[in-house]
Amino acid sequence: MARHEHNNIQLDAEGRLRHFLSIEGLDRELLTRILDTAESFAALPGRPVKKVPALRGRVITNLFFETSTRTRTTFELAAKRLSADVLNFNVSTSATAKGETLLDTLRNIEAMHSEMFIVRHSQSGAAHFIARHAAPGVSVINAGDGRHAHPTQAMLDMFTIRRHKGDFTPLRVAIVGDVLHSRVARSQILALNTLGVTEVRVIGPHTLIPTEARTLGVHVYHDLDEGLREVDVVIMLRLQKERMDGALLPSEEEYFRLYGLTNERLERARPDAIVMHPGPMNRGVEMDSEVADGPRSVILQQVSYGIAVRMAVMSMCIQTHAESPA
Repeated sequence: MARHEHNNIQLDAEGRLRHFLSIEGLDRELLTRILDTAESFAALPGRPVKKVPALRGRVITNLFFETSTRTRTTFELAAKRLSADVLNFNVSTSATAKGETLLDTLRNIEAMHSEMFIVRHSQSGAAHFIARHAAPGVSVINAGDGRHAHPTQAMLDMFTIRRHKGDFTPLRVAIVGDVLHSRVARSQILALNTLGVTEVRVIGPHTLIPTEARTLGVHVYHDLDEGLREVDVVIMLRLQKERMDGALLPSEEEYFRLYGLTNERLERARPDAIVMHPGPMNRGVEMDSEVADGPRSVILQQVSYGIAVRMAVMSMCIQTHAESPA
């Protein structure tokens, strides 16, 4: 492959993935390669031996400055299935709580020969900061930073859609709820448009839709019934009350009345539409239990596919570093 110039910190000189920080700046070919690589790992849970030796002897560090259950555990399981050694860094009991700087923490963990950091942080841009200051040969994967991005969640959502719908091109996808505070929604919108869907819709109250939403390449709806018409995929978002400043909503009951997904409302979508949720889900706020547990819900499949997608991203990043010239 010919060398080419680019300013994307995520890519090496050959255009291969070395960090995974955001969907922004990645093309359809690379996103498709992530999905194809994940497909090769998706069959592992059904095999007697659920590991591959791709990252044997490598040290991967989960560096979580923000609480997480699903994301941290799926990254840990993904690393172990790749035969890596995993270090879980508990920030609440670490030296950063005693005043050590983020860079000092980074250098100390690098001294333990860690070759990859999985970073979750409440500040937007934290993963990019770490990637810029990491030693050569160290990869950084963004597991969620502030309101900015959550690229592996977006890619496991894309994998789920492709598994159930095949081609992205004809699809209409609705993202419903608290788009304003959702790093997942921003990554999903970028991924869906890069993969060439027909239309991305965002649906929610005026107070929870960012003013710049239309510049992201979406159609904005404030009426759920209207926004769901003829869509193929419905992605419900959690109300992120911990990130809300002031009274953006009258009450959860009122929100459910206007924007909660019920089987009756789902009838406005296409008959084979699927329902997704990146989690954690608030039953009776974002959707009825009848929908969450119903035949159109693929929410549990999303969690399971997340392992294969994170295996794909981790193996691609470390392979790039292994092949890059010193």
